[in-house]
Amino acid sequence: MADRYLEDMTEGETTEIGRHRVSRDEIVRFARDWDPQPFHLDEEAARDSVFGGLCASSCHTYSISSLIFSRHPHKLRTAAMLGLKMNFPVPVRPDDELTLRETCLDVRPSRSRPRYGIVKSRTTLTNDRGEEVMVMQSSYLVERRPDGDGETDR
Repeated sequence: MADRYLEDMTEGETTEIGRHRVSRDEIVRFARDWDPQPFHLDEEAARDSVFGGLCASSCHTYSISSLIFSRHPHKLRTAAMLGLKMNFPVPVRPDDELTLRETCLDVRPSRSRPRYGIVKSRTTLTNDRGEEVMVMQSSYLVERRPDGDGETDR
């Protein structure tokens, strides 16, 4: 299927983007390279931490959401991230299967860049126990559908 443009977004629509299962090795490998905290690297140290067990870093959790987005077969023609706010209410554990869903909160043409529009969304990454492990509110610039002359149809 073709890429999706601003005109394909519907306010209030929730879409399941995809899933990813997180392994213990993936958690440790990411932490070793990017966030070498003891509770991401070592099971014993993690048990004694505030997390009570090995868990993925927030950077890793966000990266997983980006990976899932990149694998979606109907990619949105995003041009730039304008802003985001993230929360990580529950840690990601080894063997969690994570599901990414996005709810479109607002869609509007850009006043300053007619070739683009602005989408505001709420994105959640949920584990297989139904717990939200990441909640992200974001706004981003999205291409508008071009007509035959390279102009937009709005």
